Amino acid sequence: MLTAVSTMTGLFLVAFTAATIFPMQSEAALAGLVLAGQHPPVLLVAVASTGNTLGAVVNWVLGRGVERFRSRRWFPVGDAALDRASRWYRRYGRWSLLLSWMPLFGDALTVAAGVLREPLLPFLLLVFVAKTGRYVALVLAVLGVVG
Repeated sequence: MLTAVSTMTGLFLVAFTAATIFPMQSEAALAGLVLAGQHPPVLLVAVASTGNTLGAVVNWVLGRGVERFRSRRWFPVGDAALDRASRWYRRYGRWSLLLSWMPLFGDALTVAAGVLREPLLPFLLLVFVAKTGRYVALVLAVLGVVG
């Protein structure tokens, strides 16, 4: 039981961190756990999706305080990427959050959503759908169902 809890905690933390300011790949951790076959893939997807979505909430919060944090070295998005993501977000609106799963650009979108004051509930729903969809596609590919 302890092994399952620590495995899920580790996956959650990797997925959470991967969505924030630290460069990390949660896909490799998820794929490895799926291949190990010791835990139900649905549980692994749920844990990774929840962690990654909550990590994106950190970006949203940073976006809400962009003027206070933007000049900090640890801020997850550079000025050019944030400006590009903000323009994209203004043009396509909250539905652009369905691209929040994309490497680099997705993080900028989640920050831009905070900058542009997207309400938290629509943000959470769209980001969770996007990130869960990515993880489901990954698991299906790892299991050889698609690909």
